[in-house]
Amino acid sequence: MLQKDWNRPITDSSFFLNEKLAWMERFNIDHAVVLNLSQLYGNGLRVEEMKQALRFQNDFNAKIQHNHPSKFTCGFVVHPGFVRGACWEIERCVEVLGLQLLCLPTHYMDTIGTWRCIFDEENEPIFELANKYNLAVEIHPYDGEKFIKLENTSWRFHLIWMLAQCADAYHFLTLNGYQDKYPNMRTCFAHGGQLAQINLGRRIQGFDGRPDLFEGKSHPRKAVGHKNIFFDTLVHDTGGLELLIRNQGSKQVLMGLDDPYPLGEMESEKQSSYPGKILDLAVDRKIITETECDAIWEDNVIQWLCGDDEAAKQKLVSRILS
Repeated sequence: MLQKDWNRPITDSSFFLNEKLAWMERFNIDHAVVLNLSQLYGNGLRVEEMKQALRFQNDFNAKIQHNHPSKFTCGFVVHPGFVRGACWEIERCVEVLGLQLLCLPTHYMDTIGTWRCIFDEENEPIFELANKYNLAVEIHPYDGEKFIKLENTSWRFHLIWMLAQCADAYHFLTLNGYQDKYPNMRTCFAHGGQLAQINLGRRIQGFDGRPDLFEGKSHPRKAVGHKNIFFDTLVHDTGGLELLIRNQGSKQVLMGLDDPYPLGEMESEKQSSYPGKILDLAVDRKIITETECDAIWEDNVIQWLCGDDEAAKQKLVSRILS
């Protein structure tokens, strides 16, 4: 994959559709939730280029879901820098394409070139639509090297700063109390929101110690374990997973695979990895039960996608079983 002065090697054949279907069958994965490609968030593109890139991606994802309804639930992406256009695209993707998963970046570039957090209050029209349409929302980091003034060496933006970006977005989601303000919107943070878990005590200490900085904001404790906030399992060690589950509860945790990328749970001898390894280890070490493990693979994912809409859950299950 090439993009100006940037490149990314494709290291696993499951990047491609037929190979992914074979990979899913080999590992007994009945259905996969497919997120949008972060490289196509549209940051820094001119308006028309951005619109074309996003529409290309959303139409492609919709085609995959339409052609393989039992195998894939696909997401769509909008650019928050143009709120009105983002809302139009949400309406199109839901009402015309039949998509129910909105993918958003942790941070984005606004119309004057300033980098903003996705949960800035100016984006509330997007969340109002997500609430109206009962959408699942995935929050994923990208483009950190464009606004964090450090040299891009030793993969630091994927290994360190992506986790910080997730923690920053979680910070503002919860301070604004959006998990309660928009009760039909269910948000999942990529990579376990890993730094958000270990940073929870510091945020509580800061909120209590400097209330003058948080006037009108919601206390961080109110969001802990909230039914509308989910995290995936991609933390890569059982200690991190145990902290995530201790903080949030196992019902708020979803299976994360991130294939075909090397930071995902891919079939790899060098990394001693395979899909679901961290959950198998967690069961062996009695961090979770077999029942909780099964729910992380299935029930929790359905709850994130559909919320409390039982008709939507039945429709999704019927689509998978068909």
